[in-house]
Amino acid sequence: MTSSDVEPATTRTRARASARTISAKAGDFSAWFFVKLLLIALVDALGVFIIWQAWTVDSWWVLGGTLVALLVVNWVYFSHRTVPAKYLVPGLLFLMIYQVFTIVYTGYVSITNYGDGHNSTKESAIAQLLAQNERTLPDATRYPVAVVEDEDGDLGLAILDVETDSVSVGWDEEPLEAAPDAVVEDGRIVSVPDVTVLQQRDVYARASDVAALRVPFSDDAADGSLRTTDGRTAAQATSRLVYDEDADTMTNVETGVVYSPNGEGSFVSDDGEALNVGWRVVVGADNYVDAFSDARYAGPLLKVLLWTIVFAFLSVATTFLLGLFLAVVFNDPRVKGQKIYRTLLILPYAFPGFLAALLWAGLLNERFGFINNVLLFGADIPWLTDPWLAKLSVLGVNLWLGFPYMFLICTSALQAIPGDLKEAARIDGASTWQQFRSLTFPLVMVATAPLLISSFAFNFNNFNLIYMLTGGGPRMSDATVPVGHTDILISMVYKIAGIDGGAQKDYGLASALSIMIFVIIAVISIIGFRQARKLEEYN
Repeated sequence: MTSSDVEPATTRTRARASARTISAKAGDFSAWFFVKLLLIALVDALGVFIIWQAWTVDSWWVLGGTLVALLVVNWVYFSHRTVPAKYLVPGLLFLMIYQVFTIVYTGYVSITNYGDGHNSTKESAIAQLLAQNERTLPDATRYPVAVVEDEDGDLGLAILDVETDSVSVGWDEEPLEAAPDAVVEDGRIVSVPDVTVLQQRDVYARASDVAALRVPFSDDAADGSLRTTDGRTAAQATSRLVYDEDADTMTNVETGVVYSPNGEGSFVSDDGEALNVGWRVVVGADNYVDAFSDARYAGPLLKVLLWTIVFAFLSVATTFLLGLFLAVVFNDPRVKGQKIYRTLLILPYAFPGFLAALLWAGLLNERFGFINNVLLFGADIPWLTDPWLAKLSVLGVNLWLGFPYMFLICTSALQAIPGDLKEAARIDGASTWQQFRSLTFPLVMVATAPLLISSFAFNFNNFNLIYMLTGGGPRMSDATVPVGHTDILISMVYKIAGIDGGAQKDYGLASALSIMIFVIIAVISIIGFRQARKLEEYN
């Protein structure tokens, strides 16, 4: 066999190998394409579901935002010219949803009167006012009824019109509709298609639900509703309020008092009496003004703001200084068993913060706590109920929770300092204190300054510690809102929002305070980072 015969054979072998490689890559490409197609299909399905839900509740901005996001995702992942965007789009979408949207929506709520009594639209408020003021007149027509239940367990009423012997069925907030196929025997409704007619024993078992059931008589709220107490008869109840759509007023037919919109989401009479249900409107900067001018909030807010700043600053300072001290001590090679000591020191950092706060709340209990009963031999010290002792307790517990983190970062910063710098300082005759002040401490600050700023921001919003340890208490005796001496701004926001059920809900004011917290932390962080740059000259 000559070399000329071998060369074509080698060429054919390489060609077949190249073909197999191309075929394998094509197969891999095809497999990954279908995986990508499946994932995008799932994303599109979720997006279509969100769009449909937004359409049903007339939430056009959610619909529009979701539609734009879907178009961007499909364009990016099916285009060959957007490779960098494939890595950026997921993070940007989550940033827009969880950060930008949250801030923007909180800002919007902060300029509204959203809260108890102002939860919905004006149309909904009018319907609620008419429904809440309904009463049954003595001469009202009474109808034989049967309580019915659909497949979801919701209750409704089947009404028998004796004059026409016809049956109508209605549900909570759904007016009566004719049920021509219903069966009536001896003046009693026996069955209704597609629903279950409850027996009397079943009606008694759900007596509270039956008593609360309200079935609108028609689409016109002025026609009132039908209600029953025994599940056998129902009477038409009409509202003592009448809404005049042309004049946009609400009139009490019993007293003749006329209520007009006041521009702030409420119907108000001439003498200043407001109806108890209003609607959400934009009030501008009123919530921000009220926070500092309203006597109910201004005094407590300034006290809480001052304590929040002091708490955040002292928390960072104490945890950092203790962590730095321990890091310096256990970074000395002369200390034996360094690994064991370091492991023990970071144990508080290994426990969940909220669980540790609950544990300390039990330990500091005035009557049954381990500290008073055992360590202090039955002393009666109000650690969590005295204003000053409660603040000291919060700082002490936060020191116990926070110093391991500072110990870790300070240890890392110390170990990153080159040994020849220390050796040069010793040769130049610097004392131990001079080495620490002029060399060790500045270099540690270069590495830890950004972390100290983030720690300040974290402690400024350290809701878990306050809520789990003291609940914000003890309560300020001179405050008309449920605010305590250890409350920080974020826990005050939580209480003003009424999430824990302890106060009337005021989401507008709570959102305004949240925006203020965001601005304060942003300003302090910007100033802190600018100051941290000055430390770079030591690097």
